[in-house]
Amino acid sequence: MAAAGSGRRAGLMAAAAGGAALWRRLSAWLPRGRLGLAALLGRLSDRLSRGRDRRARRSSWLLLAPLLTSPVPVITAPPCSLCSEGAHRFQWIRNLVPEFGISSSHVKVLSSPAEFYELLKAQIKTAKQRVVMASLYLGTGLLEQELVDCLEETLEKSLEAEGSSNLRVSILLDYTRGSRGRKNSRTMLVPLLQRFPEQVRVSLFHTPNLRGLLRLLIPERFNETIGLQHIKVYLFDDNVILSGANLSDLYFTNRQDRYVLLQDSPEIADFFTELVDAIGDVSLQLQRDDTVQMMEGMVHPYQGDKVAYCEIANRRVMEVINSARTRQELLHAKTFHNSGQQGSSLLAQQGSRASGELKPDPDTWIYPLIQMKPFGIQIDEMVTETLLTEAERDARIYLTTGYFNLTQAYMDLILGTRAEYRILLASPEVNGFFGAKGVAGAIPAAYVYIEHQFYSEVCYLQQQQRVQLQEYSRAGWTFHAKGLWLYLAGSDLPCLTLIGSPNFGYRSVHRDLEAQVAIVTENKALQQQLHQEQEQLYLCSGVVSSATFEQPNRYVKLWVKLVTPLIKNFF
Repeated sequence: MAAAGSGRRAGLMAAAAGGAALWRRLSAWLPRGRLGLAALLGRLSDRLSRGRDRRARRSSWLLLAPLLTSPVPVITAPPCSLCSEGAHRFQWIRNLVPEFGISSSHVKVLSSPAEFYELLKAQIKTAKQRVVMASLYLGTGLLEQELVDCLEETLEKSLEAEGSSNLRVSILLDYTRGSRGRKNSRTMLVPLLQRFPEQVRVSLFHTPNLRGLLRLLIPERFNETIGLQHIKVYLFDDNVILSGANLSDLYFTNRQDRYVLLQDSPEIADFFTELVDAIGDVSLQLQRDDTVQMMEGMVHPYQGDKVAYCEIANRRVMEVINSARTRQELLHAKTFHNSGQQGSSLLAQQGSRASGELKPDPDTWIYPLIQMKPFGIQIDEMVTETLLTEAERDARIYLTTGYFNLTQAYMDLILGTRAEYRILLASPEVNGFFGAKGVAGAIPAAYVYIEHQFYSEVCYLQQQQRVQLQEYSRAGWTFHAKGLWLYLAGSDLPCLTLIGSPNFGYRSVHRDLEAQVAIVTENKALQQQLHQEQEQLYLCSGVVSSATFEQPNRYVKLWVKLVTPLIKNFF
């Protein structure tokens, strides 16, 4: 009887989870002119999700007040069914975002913070045309100052060599996090602006949801819970680093994250340059006297009309996505046409004729996934939910997050679908908030409580064999890695990975600006790189069991248990 009851419950959960995804797909099938109907379907989808949240009593609707305004509807082409052959089964993603085909030889997976830091410095020193860096913040220590010094030296050399330099530096940070304290990201970068005003741009994104009385009342640091610029992308000429790491000394030394370098990828670099420019255009501009102001004619994020601001931001970002998608579709069509005429699959020869070399056939595809719910952009959420929904029986998904606080939709899909899951999360000791002062010091305990609740649900549904939790633990280190690896049924190597800034939690989906890429590859050597990356992270972990929560360091105080459901959507 118990097994039958749990089976029925799992089936209901799967159906409920699939319901919200179905509404999103229905809205995607609508013609471009049917905005009203699309918005209606979107709201029905949100109500399905919110209804499950209320029934589970896992959030307080009062705390959603800043986000209750209707999102700007985004109409996209419908994803097709997953194909049955290899990596090509994921080509439906290009109906939503641009698809960049590259050679796997251009992809390098990094493994350590030190390697990440040294690569940043080396890339800055050799940049000739552009340096574009988007991060939550820039730290104020010696290692961060060394990065700034590298930028200054490179800018100086570019002026000496050419007189009028072509090198441009664009930095995008979050306003609230970047302004915290007397010495902060802004004070670190003002000298660059003062010395190279024509070459350096520093943009500080301010969420439109932090405004009015709320902005006046919430103190520094806590105001960051309302919404952030959370994208992490670092590009130098045509080389792009995607990561979840910020520009801070911990991320250069002993805070484990993920990092991938895409070398000699001009189309991808152009896309992320345009994306950072678009967000920068709707952000506050840092001035040489450490003040900020908006670009002329731009609606202010917290003083101007919120709906007008979000519509402008949506339009700017979607222009980047859609124009890049159109360019790539034309390139794909041209390649296909040339292939038919010449009997080969040669790529379009942009820039390759000059060197007398032909680009190799692509065996790896990059899909940028953007999530900016304040602007009504939910591409990453849609793709992630589809991947979780469509993962076949006996497929394996390794999912990792530094902050285990999954949305209800993601939890329902994990618990109600067919694939095997190995979820890697931070043990309390490697949580970034461990040992913090004040209320923040209780955050690791709140994550333990959330983890325990999820594990109890797994046990109640008798899913322990299919869904396994593992805790990362490493003396002297903290854990910040996020993303997933997908292994198709019967395969020992992953063919897809997601890497970037999202943590799969509520604020990643609803509050912050996020970006990651889906990397799909047929190349065995790159699949082996990704597999080794996954194994290296999971080697530092232990499997979670009931005994885990009986340890003294897992004791959660009563007040933390009472408060966590009310605040879990803010961290």
